[in-house]
Amino acid sequence: MPSFDVVSELDWHEVTNAVDQANREITTRYDFKGVKASYEVKDKNVVMEAEAEPQLRQMSDIFNQKLVKRGIDLKSLEKEAVEKGNMRASQAIKMKEGLETDEAKKIVKLIKGSKIKVQAQIQGDQLRVTGKKRDDLQQVMALLRGADLAQPVQFTNFRD
Repeated sequence: MPSFDVVSELDWHEVTNAVDQANREITTRYDFKGVKASYEVKDKNVVMEAEAEPQLRQMSDIFNQKLVKRGIDLKSLEKEAVEKGNMRASQAIKMKEGLETDEAKKIVKLIKGSKIKVQAQIQGDQLRVTGKKRDDLQQVMALLRGADLAQPVQFTNFRD
């Protein structure tokens, strides 16, 4: 039976490239002259540090632009609270990977509500969709691409 997996993954190589480009840009910008500001990747998070909170907002915009240019969906970002102290401000940006169970249940409900003859099973942090016809699976892919989901999804492991 044909099947495919619905996953939510990040290309970490592209994320580190975006961080490197953003670091390079803030060193050349006039409004960051003489300011100690940086981006750093720490275990599935990107940490921004600067001297003041308004600079963090500017840094966030720069980082978002770099991610979009590299093809990473901004829905996979989750900004945490700004931490202030010691004449520094920092903010962690959590990079979400894997389908959360609530989101997976929402996708299953969406697929079942569409009346397409396929089965969807939650398998950990991914979703397996199986059906008798390849066309049905392609309809499900089109349905999920058009749906307004909280996380970006990709389709992998397509088997005929």
